[in-house]
Amino acid sequence: MNPKPTPLFSYRKFWAECLGPAPWLPMSRNEMEQLGWDSCDIIIVSGDGYVDHPSFGMAVIGRVLEAQGFRVGMIAQPDWQSAEAFEALGKPNLFFGVTAGNMDSMINHYTADKKRRNDDAYTPGNVPGKRPDRAVTVYSQRLREAYKGVPIVIGGIEASLRRIAHYDYWSDRIRRSVLLDSRADLLLFGNAERAIVEVAHRLAGGEPIGELTDIRGTAYVSPTPPEGRVLIDSTSVDKPGTVEAHPNPYEGMEPEPCEQARAEPETETPIRLMASPKPHTHAIRLPSAEAVAEDPVLYAHASRVFHKETNPHNALAMVQAHGDREVWLNPPPIPLETEELDWVFELPYQRLPHPMYGDAAVPAMEMIQHSVNIMRGCFGGCTFCSITEHEGRIIQSRSEDSIIREVERIRDTSPAFTGVISDLGGPTANMWRLACKDKETEAACRKLSCVYPGICKNLNTDHQPLIDLYRKARETAGVKKVLIASGLRYDLAVESPEYVKELVTHHVGGYLKIAPEHTENGPLSKMMKPGIGSYDRFAEMFERFSKEAGKKQYLIPYFIAAHPGTTDQDMVELALWLKKHRFKADQVQTFYPSPMATATAMYHTGFNPLQRVKRDSHQVPTVKRLNQRRLHKAFLRYHDPDNWPLLRKALKQMGRRDLIGNGTQHLIPLRQPPKRHRIVRPDGRTFRTQHTGEHKGKGRRR
Repeated sequence: MNPKPTPLFSYRKFWAECLGPAPWLPMSRNEMEQLGWDSCDIIIVSGDGYVDHPSFGMAVIGRVLEAQGFRVGMIAQPDWQSAEAFEALGKPNLFFGVTAGNMDSMINHYTADKKRRNDDAYTPGNVPGKRPDRAVTVYSQRLREAYKGVPIVIGGIEASLRRIAHYDYWSDRIRRSVLLDSRADLLLFGNAERAIVEVAHRLAGGEPIGELTDIRGTAYVSPTPPEGRVLIDSTSVDKPGTVEAHPNPYEGMEPEPCEQARAEPETETPIRLMASPKPHTHAIRLPSAEAVAEDPVLYAHASRVFHKETNPHNALAMVQAHGDREVWLNPPPIPLETEELDWVFELPYQRLPHPMYGDAAVPAMEMIQHSVNIMRGCFGGCTFCSITEHEGRIIQSRSEDSIIREVERIRDTSPAFTGVISDLGGPTANMWRLACKDKETEAACRKLSCVYPGICKNLNTDHQPLIDLYRKARETAGVKKVLIASGLRYDLAVESPEYVKELVTHHVGGYLKIAPEHTENGPLSKMMKPGIGSYDRFAEMFERFSKEAGKKQYLIPYFIAAHPGTTDQDMVELALWLKKHRFKADQVQTFYPSPMATATAMYHTGFNPLQRVKRDSHQVPTVKRLNQRRLHKAFLRYHDPDNWPLLRKALKQMGRRDLIGNGTQHLIPLRQPPKRHRIVRPDGRTFRTQHTGEHKGKGRRR
């Protein structure tokens, strides 16, 4: 695996480059004929409706492959009940690419309470049910029925986060790698431009799909590990308890180069690996799928080791046995350089849904139609978030010139543009151009976060380039306002008061959403989020600069209920904080155990993978019972009368009757108010009745 990969725009183009870019990637035989195509080289099957916009992964991959000279077709949201819909464009010359879409299909379909959602923002008309559960697996199996022997390459967030054995919240069990269930030939994880371009060119050059085993950012199934590899048992690197002794080939091990790792206390015990890993000769053997399914300690241990192997500059390959087969994971892809990222985002996207959808709106597209993605990645390391597993923690930034060109293109080509750019951001709002000050330190570091428990002294936190970008964007002719809607790292923002002033004065549309997630150290330490003091500092700046600008603006804080590490008492304290600050949360979120997240490992096992996992390790409080999850959510909405009966009962059981009463010091009132009912008469007239909420179904009418 070459540490210096071929730049995306340096490949020799495939012959079909002479045909030029298609207005839209064709979705029917008729469109293919209009383009003069007799076949497609590559066909992408997606669980999302086809929106030709750089915020939609399948559009990016399709346009990138098209720019390499390949003819790319699109099958969006096919009817999966039979193989017929998968034959719409015929047999591809090279391979099928399969993705569930911009979301994991199970998260797309179900709430945190496992209730079926009644909408789908990635489907025209917001219609639910246009993709199957576990879409990558179902689509791949149907393609096997339609065209035996055609290579299948899976990717996107669903495949990326299910590449090894993982806890599945919806079935409450460990599922094996999606590679095995889907019977795909190759899995691409993370942002896959590098990998997909190399796969396409090598297949076009005549190499069999089974021989593409040396590409970064890919996983595949093999009966045996590749020859010439020294397999290091993960338990010899980070012992989870009493295990059989293994020889440790990590010779010359050195401490992490980041001085802060030694200077500051951390909740995280570093895994010590050699300073110069040898990716061509060494690989880590994770506990088998069967072992992690049976042993929570080994599952937490495997999660810990897996997350330590996310830095593309030092990560080793990993292998995990599934029965008599081996799932092999190559190291992550090398991040795109600025010139490459500019090239990807400046391909000829239409920035609209495919015309076949007519007037049916795609809500997800309408939200981002006039937004500009300026970066990728996140070094925050929040344990409940999947960005690091998917995009990595090294920030990939576009150039200022490329970003401004996209702003101008939106202004000049979008009929719906009103002068407002809805966002300049990405996974985070304010990590553009932030990076480790020293490349050697960055290449050797295995920390999961650059900002927890405090901001690393090796991290460049200079927001001046971002301030200059904001100013240049809002001064662009025809642009009336540039809003910032991406998630803001307020602990970074407060390091630059000038940035906060620029943001608050010019880029807030009245409300700014921000995510402290909790107030108590127990859950915050399991989230790897800063203490509430950082939020308080930002809130003070926000109020001060809003007042100086003569604007009435409001912070909307987001919090998570039922996160691992959270006790009932933690939720009481959070509710009291909300009441003290006069916040009445309208929409709240309950922790959602997404595949492979560190917090999901905590939820499933009760152990904390941020520390070395042993059989006698301290257990993490977890909230699994539905009634307790509802209680934690109710504390976030302490002001809702519908939640008061549940909260009264809980507070009494907790010995906190002092919080029940009608005074300002109380959390909830002593008695339930009358409940109104709206009754419609046969003649269409309405009247209201009331009853108390204490006796359901037996309230007194008045």
